[in-house]
Amino acid sequence: MYNLFSVRYCFLSKTTMIWLIVLTILSVLFFYKVVKPLSYWKDRGVTHKKPWPLLGNFSAIAFQQKPIFYQVLDWYNQFSNERYFGIHQFTLPILYIRDIDLIKRITVKDFDQFIDHNNIISEDVEPLMGKNLFNLKGQRWRDMRATLSPSFTSSKMKMMFTLISECAEQFTKYFEKQNEGLLEVEVKDVFTRFTNDAIATVAFGLKCNSLEDKNNAFYMMGKTVTTFRGLTLLAINLYSMFPKLSKFLQLRILSKSVVKFFTGIIKETLNKREKEGLVRPDMIHLLMEARKEQMSNDTKKSNYKLVLTDEDITAQALIFIFGGFETSATLMCFVAYELALNKDIQMQLQNEIDETLNECNGILTYEALHKMKYLDMVVSETLRKWPPGFLLDRLCVKDYVVEPANSSEKQLVIEKGDLIQIPFPNPDTFDPERFNDENKHNIEPFSYLPFGSGPRNCIASRFALMENKTLIFHLLSKFDIVRIDKTPYPMKIAANAFNIVPVGGFWLGFKLRENKQLT
Repeated sequence: MYNLFSVRYCFLSKTTMIWLIVLTILSVLFFYKVVKPLSYWKDRGVTHKKPWPLLGNFSAIAFQQKPIFYQVLDWYNQFSNERYFGIHQFTLPILYIRDIDLIKRITVKDFDQFIDHNNIISEDVEPLMGKNLFNLKGQRWRDMRATLSPSFTSSKMKMMFTLISECAEQFTKYFEKQNEGLLEVEVKDVFTRFTNDAIATVAFGLKCNSLEDKNNAFYMMGKTVTTFRGLTLLAINLYSMFPKLSKFLQLRILSKSVVKFFTGIIKETLNKREKEGLVRPDMIHLLMEARKEQMSNDTKKSNYKLVLTDEDITAQALIFIFGGFETSATLMCFVAYELALNKDIQMQLQNEIDETLNECNGILTYEALHKMKYLDMVVSETLRKWPPGFLLDRLCVKDYVVEPANSSEKQLVIEKGDLIQIPFPNPDTFDPERFNDENKHNIEPFSYLPFGSGPRNCIASRFALMENKTLIFHLLSKFDIVRIDKTPYPMKIAANAFNIVPVGGFWLGFKLRENKQLT
């Protein structure tokens, strides 16, 4: 009886010990992964927003109580007297930079210490995302940037202008054919259809008409890739909070069907062009020419590091989807929105458009588009007030010392692996005259960064501006953009999406201009 009791007692003791060990390990992990990060900015003497466990300062965003656009703006204004301040994106500490001189140092002068973006997606899990230019790091990014840069020069944009202009004319003619006095339009929907067609023709060599064929495969796949909601948004948040665990679980942002679709298009296009010698003034042709040049150089220089594979070309073509499908359409929406609310500005822009058409004998040219000063002013002011990319991010790759600028600061060491972000200010008044020849020189350098700053700025900025200006030109040449009952005013941004979209949709009216009837 005594021996049986002893055995049971020992067994229970061992079981208890195992549970104690497990609980101890879990407690240690909880402390180092959840509790300790909360004091990151406090330990460094950085002014910061007090974080909550696990959620950090992102509770309002996580529970869709406030859109990230307004949350970042609130933080920016709350710390108006600071050169920088600390925030926790869930468990990840992030340093927000406000000081213009410090922004210049980080993005340009000391760029080599902040060369990378915070790419949390593993190339092993998502090759097409990991291999595109935005997500590449270090020397691989340098090599790819050098390879792609010649494809985005003004001369190459001129080659692609005809394709973009054709898409813009097709877009405008679709609404002309409606032959109604006033069309009520959800412009986010129709502008994404235009950007889809522009991307399809320029980056993938395909012809689409997404206004006529509303459910075409390319549009549906593009919408899937750029809609960060539901399970996709959950996966992104999990990568932010638990990158190693997410990689271990092989969480994917792109579905296998999306990868198969875009990879198949590129391979089919490359094979057909190589076999038949087809030439088309688009991005596929430019990347094929870049690969030929690399292979030629490789025979002369054995240490040449980068030769584009089919997967590399597909990954770079997808940049247009990630960077152009949603963000370009958002910019177009806000241009249209501000023009609808500011009729005098719209009339002045239409006068410039009419004058340009007369000078071009009714056919817009690349050169004429880039001479239009007021159009450039309107687009620039929209980018200032409603920047689709309202944050820049940089990853510190080598410890960086920020010396104190006043008695309230201490020396700060931005450690290797620390993430920094740069929010943009957002005064409310829409005034294109900020960017006229007389005033634009008064804009403080590095206070206006619509396409980033330094060597890691947006490589496709020329393309994005050309795309937007071309559509605005053709649309306003035929239509007035007007405010209707469903137009969101004042603007209220939806909290359930990462992108900037108003609650209830982006509704505006297209009214055919007098003397601009379809003939």
